[in-house]
Amino acid sequence: MIVLQRIGPSDRVVARARAWIGTPYRHQASLIGVGCDCLGLVRGVWREVHGPEPEVAPPYGASWAESAPRGSDPLAEAAGRHLVPLPRPDAGTEPEAGAVLLFAFRAHLPARHCAIATGAGTMIHAHDGAAVTEVALTRWWRRHLTHGFRFP
Repeated sequence: MIVLQRIGPSDRVVARARAWIGTPYRHQASLIGVGCDCLGLVRGVWREVHGPEPEVAPPYGASWAESAPRGSDPLAEAAGRHLVPLPRPDAGTEPEAGAVLLFAFRAHLPARHCAIATGAGTMIHAHDGAAVTEVALTRWWRRHLTHGFRFP
């Protein structure tokens, strides 16, 4: 007897994100196997799961977060337009698999990095100087976690 397991939306997001593992880091790129940055990874998974991107990402420099107008959070604002907000996971909870996670590296600055939670305390992300990889969502990352969203 063959048993078919139903794959839910979060399983599809995680599977698509894992397909990007090994893609080299390329600032502002979003092509699987060719290159992407953290936002490009999320944009690419969106295209694979939902179709065309809902808005074009504007050009951005490596230090775009530092030059954002005071009090604004452009990455979180864009995510809020197209993704479903989740309660911010605290130290004792795990982000749901498939959640888009946003991180700020200084308390007074907006979020400037994103990743996709894979469950069991791990996430997939792209960072400068490396390829897309799945890593532990360590205490350091949790301390800098500012927002969580899920794909619609």
